[in-house]
Amino acid sequence: MREGSHFGPHDLAHFSAAEIPVTDHGNLFHGFDAAAPDERFDTLLTRPGLRIERIVSTGQAGAEGHWYDQPQTEWVVLLSGSAVLRFEDEAEPRILRHGDWLTIAPHRRHRVEATDAQTPSVWLAVHVGA
Repeated sequence: MREGSHFGPHDLAHFSAAEIPVTDHGNLFHGFDAAAPDERFDTLLTRPGLRIERIVSTGQAGAEGHWYDQPQTEWVVLLSGSAVLRFEDEAEPRILRHGDWLTIAPHRRHRVEATDAQTPSVWLAVHVGA
């Protein structure tokens, strides 16, 4: 498919029901409230063994003592804003700025300690396996 093209009804015939995109087009930097009190999670595409989502953080952090412990691999890139991510097995937190990406192995416990309260932190997360 060429750059900038969109799925049309005829394109969806190539997908099974479980593979049809949740949203067939959009803009990762639009369609959210930059002052929202809660993080926003938007599933962009699901296929067997794959989920792609946009996450928008506007100053939120994970609850103290709460660790994500996911059964799947997660590849995530921070597209805008900034964040502080901590892994349970590392002494120091990681400071992420726009453009930074990382792969999180299954069951590697991690938490978001802070996100930018001034500029929305827009993440693209790719979950593989499970």
